[in-house]
Amino acid sequence: MEPQQHLRLLRRSRRVARAVALAAVLAVTALVVPQSAVHPTDVSLVKIRHAQGVATGGEDVVWILAVGSDARPGEAMTRARGDALQLVGINTRTGSATAIGVPRDSWVEIPGHGREKINSALYFAGPRGMAGAMHNLVGIEADYVMVSRFPFFEDMVDDIGGITVSNPRRFQDPYLKKEGFGQGRIHLDGYNAMAFSRIRKGLAGGDFDRSANQQRTLRGIHARIRSQADRPGFIERGVMTVMEHMDTNASPAELFQLAQAVAQVDPRRITTCVVRGRIGYVGAASVVFPDVAQARRLGREARTDAALRGC
Repeated sequence: MEPQQHLRLLRRSRRVARAVALAAVLAVTALVVPQSAVHPTDVSLVKIRHAQGVATGGEDVVWILAVGSDARPGEAMTRARGDALQLVGINTRTGSATAIGVPRDSWVEIPGHGREKINSALYFAGPRGMAGAMHNLVGIEADYVMVSRFPFFEDMVDDIGGITVSNPRRFQDPYLKKEGFGQGRIHLDGYNAMAFSRIRKGLAGGDFDRSANQQRTLRGIHARIRSQADRPGFIERGVMTVMEHMDTNASPAELFQLAQAVAQVDPRRITTCVVRGRIGYVGAASVVFPDVAQARRLGREARTDAALRGC
């Protein structure tokens, strides 16, 4: 046997052994952790049940709609308005991934509620309604909807040691970041990652630039996870920690598989795009009229392989 082939087989056997061991740990945990010990207030992962039991993407692609909830303390996280909206596709076979960002004020059709700002879909109809509104716009139905509170997001970034992002231009906000963010590669702790992702008024492109910054943040999180993924127990500990704060209808094994899929994405094969549009008004409310043709084109391009050819 050639040395390289032997090395590949050895690595594969280690991965298999690790996966088997982790599956056993998760299975036991699912049985012994009482429901009262779980804190389902920080993050929710809803597995969307497709009407005919068949995913809309390719067999190697999983789609996750990531939503940052602006719920205040005491408010239901999954019945507030969505502040950050990113439809993320991961190709588990090729290692490619893509993120399609949608400005939160996009004026769209929300199933059963007429036309409203897309971020209100979470308030009106929960995670499934949010998935339906995104499907109407982009043409892709998410396999999972993940909703998180921003404090949980901050803690998560701190737990992985912060992230590094490439900021194309300096900007600031008098409330979230008075001193501002400098241009170039910058390191962000949890709070600053949240501020970097949420600031809008200090950006020339408003909601569109904010959505692009959210994608830069996702790249930074992925890079940090990937850099530590081979550390013994890193993914396992991450999954177990998230489970303590998560309300989900997905199995522990699925959570581990999703974490593994994220860790295995090739940074060179990540593509991102923000749905364009124009600013206008509906009554007195400022809204974004999204470029539906562009949104549908992005959906068609990325649906089966999680890759975009242009933006």
